[in-house]
Amino acid sequence: MAALKDIKRQIAAVGKTKQITKAMNMVAASKFRTAQMRMENFRPYAGKFIEVLNSLALRVDASSHPLLAVRPPKKLRVICMTSDRGLCGGFNTNLIKATERFAKEKEAEGKEVSLVPVGRKGRDYFRKKAKIMNERVDVFKKFDMSLAVEISNDIIPSFVKEEYDELYLIYNEYRNVSVQRPAVVRLFPLPSIGQEEATDPEKRIDYIYEPSDEVLLDRILPMYVRVLIYRALLETYAGENGARMAAMDNATRNCEELIGSLSLKYNKARQAAITAELMDIVGGTEALAKG
Repeated sequence: MAALKDIKRQIAAVGKTKQITKAMNMVAASKFRTAQMRMENFRPYAGKFIEVLNSLALRVDASSHPLLAVRPPKKLRVICMTSDRGLCGGFNTNLIKATERFAKEKEAEGKEVSLVPVGRKGRDYFRKKAKIMNERVDVFKKFDMSLAVEISNDIIPSFVKEEYDELYLIYNEYRNVSVQRPAVVRLFPLPSIGQEEATDPEKRIDYIYEPSDEVLLDRILPMYVRVLIYRALLETYAGENGARMAAMDNATRNCEELIGSLSLKYNKARQAAITAELMDIVGGTEALAKG
């Protein structure tokens, strides 16, 4: 009977876990729909903004603005975005591994790498393994463009002061609920700086803009950093909730399978106990009859 009680206790415990995972799945699904809508609404704006800026950067002198400076990349700074909470499968692990792999490759080239963690999971992992600056945690509960502005205000003055030479952004590029891929984007210098236009002349667009290059770049370049950081925040948040929704769905199914397995084990143990009791009764009856 002790074994039966233990199995029954296990079934009850797994049932409670199933209730929790199912509730977390529903919460993640609700947040995911909102996050996905925000991300998809912002994507076209971010894409067009980057296209216009890269086209403009090809037409101006790199010395016309401090944020266009191209220096020998001796010191690198990397913004690593992870979630603040776990229980989302391999979402954070993939981002951390991508950041660690990128940092090791650059350090093998003799470059110094410092990290700007955005999200508690990345901060906690790299706390004792890398040089951390301007960390941001507990940011995904509620955020808007002001968070991107705060992050950019931390990193832009340091680039102008030549405290580092290149700035990279590693974040989750959302594809769908089941596909989450880490992306590495170089923010400074701009990818188009120092390149020749190799595109088809018929596809090139000449923008008419005013005022002067210097005034325009002074406004657009900080906005460019904010737009890319905000896009990364939206994509990471949508990916986190999509990954958590999938992970909790898998956990709920695993609980159902475990409950089925334990129920079968319980029924077998109960049947064995009943059979043993019947054997005892039959044996006792026969002994009385003989006596």
